Amino acid sequence: VFGGEEYGTGSSRDLAAKGPRLLGVKVVIARGFERIHRSNLVGMGILPLQFQGDDSATTLGITGEETYDVVGLDTIAPSQEVTLRIHAKDGRIREAKLVSRIDTAIEVDYYLHGGILPYMLRELVS
Repeated sequence: VFGGEEYGTGSSRDLAAKGPRLLGVKVVIARGFERIHRSNLVGMGILPLQFQGDDSATTLGITGEETYDVVGLDTIAPSQEVTLRIHAKDGRIREAKLVSRIDTAIEVDYYLHGGILPYMLRELVS
């Protein structure tokens, strides 16, 4: 999913992050995130990534007809830089730098477990 400035504004309840998760969304890339909604995305196991500088879906010419890879997720760390690789239909490949909006060490754990609920269940079992 691609978004603009303050993605999630007006919908910071956790239900707003559950819907995309149930639809199979794995990553949200935006110019910025509403604070609580960003946290709720991580809590649902969705990776929030933020464009850097003046980059946006519009400035990069993203139409939604491309395929995408996120490179640099071999390890997950707070605020790490990753690369969005954009594969156009005509075979051209473009890249843009993004920053992970997983902001804390505990959010890394939540994300790696697929969200806060799977994390808590594993903690209870162990």
